[in-house]
Amino acid sequence: MNSIRIEHFGFLVLTVLFLATLLASPVRARNISFPPEAVQAMDKIYAGDPDAAITFAHAFERAQPDHPFGYLLEDQARWWKMYCAACEIKSGMVEAWKRNKEPEDDVYLMLADKVIDTAEAQLVKSDTAEMRVYVGIGWNLKARVYLLRGENRNVARASIASRAEMLRALELDPQMSDATTILGIYNYYVDALSPFVKLLRIFMGIPGGDKATGVKQMEIGMNRGGFLAVDARFILARVLRQYDEKYEQALSDAEPLVARYPHNPLFSLLLGNLNAELGRNAKASEYFHSALQSQVPDSACGTRIRNIANAFLVSLH
Repeated sequence: MNSIRIEHFGFLVLTVLFLATLLASPVRARNISFPPEAVQAMDKIYAGDPDAAITFAHAFERAQPDHPFGYLLEDQARWWKMYCAACEIKSGMVEAWKRNKEPEDDVYLMLADKVIDTAEAQLVKSDTAEMRVYVGIGWNLKARVYLLRGENRNVARASIASRAEMLRALELDPQMSDATTILGIYNYYVDALSPFVKLLRIFMGIPGGDKATGVKQMEIGMNRGGFLAVDARFILARVLRQYDEKYEQALSDAEPLVARYPHNPLFSLLLGNLNAELGRNAKASEYFHSALQSQVPDSACGTRIRNIANAFLVSLH
């Protein structure tokens, strides 16, 4: 047996053990389950190399095409690539503000649908909090790209669907941290929306939200180690900066990201941005230089990072 077959055989064994763990687990799980190697793949995303995670995701999809995890992992990785490529500076803040439809959006939305469809197929057999969370995250993934494209009605529809799944998940398991994270994001953004979008919310019958509640829910999500723990911390730091101008609090929330993933230039840019807002130019410069020195495998992301970091450095002088 050659090395490729041995590696494939080993992956299949680990996958079987993973599924056995899922079947043996009680219905009331606290977070969605995934094999130990997936943690390493997720770390690759947050370390600034989403393509490495996509390679793992493809192997999982081939081995377990009826399970949502592989599609979720791949779409999460693709989102970080899309987010990075769309980042720019506006009003002194680095963020993925808005862009038009891109060809890669079709694959991204297809994968989000696969997450939803495979999880819903499992729900037909048994209504579990875990599969509800998968469905809810699938809808949240769709909402992300719709928001990036400025498609407010699609954002609203996807967000409502995601919220409903997470509420049901918490009925089944009140300790499901990823469900709490998504609800926190929903509650914050709905309360922070522009007057125009709030008017749209009234006409579409979108449930209201509350920023303070959203912050508390995102804090729960980022501290309980679920699939979305890193996302919750990153999103919370950004919204506290963008909507509330709470730079110190945002900095405190964001610093653990760079401590754990020092080579992710997106995290370095955020820390530099926050320090610049606080007038700590020397510290901000350190983070922007760190972003410039990062080795970014994705060329579109790497180009965007360099342009943003250089623009910030010029603004400090």
